[in-house]
Amino acid sequence: MERNLTTGSVLRNILYFSLPYLLSYFLQTLYGMADLFIIGQFEGSASTTAVSVGSQVMHMITVMIVGLAMGSTVSIGRSIGAGEHKRVSAIIGNTVSLFMVVSVGLMAVLLLLVQPIVTVMSTPAEAVASTRAYLTICFIGIPCITAYNIISSIFRGLGDSKSPMYFIAVACVANIALDYLFIGAMGLGPAGAALGTTLSQAISVVVSLVVILKRKTGISLRRADLKLRCPVLRQVLKIGLPVAFQDGFIQIAFIVITIIANRRGLNDAAAVGIVEKVISFLFLVPSSMLSTVSALGAQNIGAGKHDRTVLTLRYAIFIATGFGLCVSIVMQWIAEPVVGLFTADPLVITAGGQYIRGYIWDCLFAGIHFSFSGYFCAYGRSEISFLHNICVILIMRIPGVYLMSTLFPDTLFPMGLATVGGSILSIIICVVAFIYLKRRGAFSSLSANV
Repeated sequence: MERNLTTGSVLRNILYFSLPYLLSYFLQTLYGMADLFIIGQFEGSASTTAVSVGSQVMHMITVMIVGLAMGSTVSIGRSIGAGEHKRVSAIIGNTVSLFMVVSVGLMAVLLLLVQPIVTVMSTPAEAVASTRAYLTICFIGIPCITAYNIISSIFRGLGDSKSPMYFIAVACVANIALDYLFIGAMGLGPAGAALGTTLSQAISVVVSLVVILKRKTGISLRRADLKLRCPVLRQVLKIGLPVAFQDGFIQIAFIVITIIANRRGLNDAAAVGIVEKVISFLFLVPSSMLSTVSALGAQNIGAGKHDRTVLTLRYAIFIATGFGLCVSIVMQWIAEPVVGLFTADPLVITAGGQYIRGYIWDCLFAGIHFSFSGYFCAYGRSEISFLHNICVILIMRIPGVYLMSTLFPDTLFPMGLATVGGSILSIIICVVAFIYLKRRGAFSSLSANV
């Protein structure tokens, strides 16, 4: 249902929107973690590596789809704030048509690139066949993954973050049940994990479509709304494309890190794969702040309430930073037990504990630049987020991890710590851009239709 987020307490609106989003993001992240957890109970390190490598590729594709859909969320939010309901329908219709084409084309291209992707990932020889099977099945399910994420982006643009939470909850339960069926009972290994993930996404899409048809959701579409319109697409893509490329390059950086770890051997590869999943779970709060600031900010910008947008940014930074500090400190004492949830191999547990103790401090700083990125996206300046992330990847993250891997071949701790420097550089760039644009009046002068 449509919800107006331009009135009332800013903090209450943040909590109202972000908590369901946080839970839905948690459930979505639980997908990959459940696959790793369950595969670790029934299979060895080779299968664990196959799922961790394959799911990292799928995560990159998913976040790029979500990033592109951010253009729809922000565009819908601005129109809601400005009270332009006819434009909302046009944006929704164009989003549906655009992503239908994108998903089918993406599926076809990726199916042709399965083997090159497995090779580029430097997948250990023991895990090549299983990784190939995992990716093939997941690529076939890309239209379902795309459908779920665009439906969620539309609801969030309308101010409704609860409905996507319900949809993903159904999918998560289905995924866990299907994983135990395909991996445990039927012994399908990584292919079973991929099959469970793909089918559960399909179930989620069916459930969401039933909800849209059965109850009043605030979504009203005519056939004319599905016709692609250049002005509408231009606005969606202007915001969404930089975010999609930004998220894609970030994931490529993580994949490069995975490749570096893969070349260190099977144990380090499995350890890094597990820790990446744990980190993606812990990054839920910073990530939810990015989307919350984007959605709430967009509505307030559409309504001309720029002071509320700045206040939303400040609250988001405070929440994300407080969470990051707490979890970073606690992880120093529980690193090995956390990694041990996903594997019984003592060598993998030791290596994973080293890696996560360094990496976890990135959670403290990432929340700050994530919140700024959401603010820039709400104003249609997503190219700033793109630029600061590219600078960090090229200057700090990849070179730093490679250097630490070379200098410290016996421990993963410095590799994990190298990521922190990248987030600090991002914060500096974001603060400078914010102050510069604020002084020029670039934010307060922006109209809802830019």
